[in-house]
Amino acid sequence: MKKEENNIFEQFLKKESLFKDKKVLQSGYIPDEINHRDEQITQIANILAPALRMEKPSNVFIYGKTGTGKTLSVRYLAEQMKTLAYNKKISLKIIYANCKLKKIADTEYRLIAQLAREFGKEIPPTGLPTDEVYNIFFQALEEEKGTIIFILDEIDQLIKKAGDEIIYNLTRINSELKESQTTLVGISNDLIFSNNLDPRVKSSLSEEEVIFPPYNAVQLQNILKRRAKEAFKDGVLGEGVLQKCAAYAAREHGDARRALELLRVAGELAERKGHNIITMNNIDEAENIIEKDRVLELIKNQPKQFQATLYSIIINKNNSKNKFIQTGDVYDTYRQFCGKIGLRPLTQRRISDIIAELDMMGIINAKVISKGRFGRTRDINLILPVSIELKIKKILEDDLFG
Repeated sequence: MKKEENNIFEQFLKKESLFKDKKVLQSGYIPDEINHRDEQITQIANILAPALRMEKPSNVFIYGKTGTGKTLSVRYLAEQMKTLAYNKKISLKIIYANCKLKKIADTEYRLIAQLAREFGKEIPPTGLPTDEVYNIFFQALEEEKGTIIFILDEIDQLIKKAGDEIIYNLTRINSELKESQTTLVGISNDLIFSNNLDPRVKSSLSEEEVIFPPYNAVQLQNILKRRAKEAFKDGVLGEGVLQKCAAYAAREHGDARRALELLRVAGELAERKGHNIITMNNIDEAENIIEKDRVLELIKNQPKQFQATLYSIIINKNNSKNKFIQTGDVYDTYRQFCGKIGLRPLTQRRISDIIAELDMMGIINAKVISKGRFGRTRDINLILPVSIELKIKKILEDDLFG
């Protein structure tokens, strides 16, 4: 094929798109109106409103499962506050950071450096003492001479990795500031996350709390209907498609983000096949694709001990001629890896518990086998497709050895 004569993308441009505006179905999109969250939005607005009178709002912690509208509602309110502050010449700055983003805001140094950069401060990705980064950050806050609201999304991920001292430092900033004042908005998918915080951190952070409940199937259908009207051209949605999307998401704890992603991926699949209508079969295909991606995301966010155990299973599986792997072999390999990466090894009993968790997640199949007077072990079999297994292995190598 000559690239000048037969550009492979020409065929794509000739196809009629099913979408009118695809970004409406993407996670970063903020609609003009947010449905079924009036109570929570009003609650957060009342907490943060004093900032518009140059008063310090309370710190607020926002809980709810994935896809319940937490981030969307907070960013929606932040945009409204910024617009009003600009029009009324109120000195207010709102900074959003996702603590889950690797190499951006997932450690104490990276987060404080990223926040300081929002004020125009140049800080290298590594190299400076953390105390110096804090000093630059404090100086930037004082120079602002106003009210600053920090929105830390997935804050539980940051604390899992960096500890809760960073949150204590951020909540105590106001005691050192004279010209500015700060408020912290924490967003977490973990409903019991704050129970594990140091008491002094918890008392300074959780001044106010807002809970986002899951959406029910009817609410999800309503959200999908409104977004689909903006996202797709007329007549491309087959019968029962929105209902099926809502049913899948309601089963997954009322996750609106998942429902919207399902609808978008189904539309893309139908488009690739040259179909004029998005059908329920496309929803099923999209569900399979998203489920695989979710496994990868799940593994990315697990603790190092969990990752090291799974990596040991994969290595044993690749090196063994037998179909099943024994718990003892996994533990021996795991201990070797701990030595290489400076991880304190857990007991074999605890690793056995992690293996049981992997089994419950559907990543492996672990069958308990009795060996009489020699005790019990597990026959472990990795049950993921080879393509997914290779992606998981790469993720684990990057996280453990990178």
